[in-house]
Amino acid sequence: MNVSILVVDDEPDVAELFRQRFRRETRDGTYVIHFANSGEGALEQLTGGIEPTLIVILSDINMPGMDGLTLLGEIKDRFPELPVMMVTAYGDDERRRRATDLGAFEFVTKPVDFDALKAQLRQLAAPPG
Repeated sequence: MNVSILVVDDEPDVAELFRQRFRRETRDGTYVIHFANSGEGALEQLTGGIEPTLIVILSDINMPGMDGLTLLGEIKDRFPELPVMMVTAYGDDERRRRATDLGAFEFVTKPVDFDALKAQLRQLAAPPG
């Protein structure tokens, strides 16, 4: 079963890091990883539709223009069932509270623990039941 993940981050090295850390999973077709470098770009992709089935969005919080918390609110308004994991280098309580209040599925602190992230993604990708 192949599913999509959308990574939203304004730092180009983040996309490269995800490509490296998910090389095996993308090669074997487990995940198709899509990238957006802004909140606006992420909304454009979501509006256009992402194939195969999108199971999660991983969004940085601190981005120029539309920040990750604003993006989270927009996603939850338009696609309320879609899980969104917020990723940030700053794990302060206020951001965590705001992300939780807006409906964040998870709060991930940089540097990302990719083994833990992959375990969470496997759970999201598993068929219900």
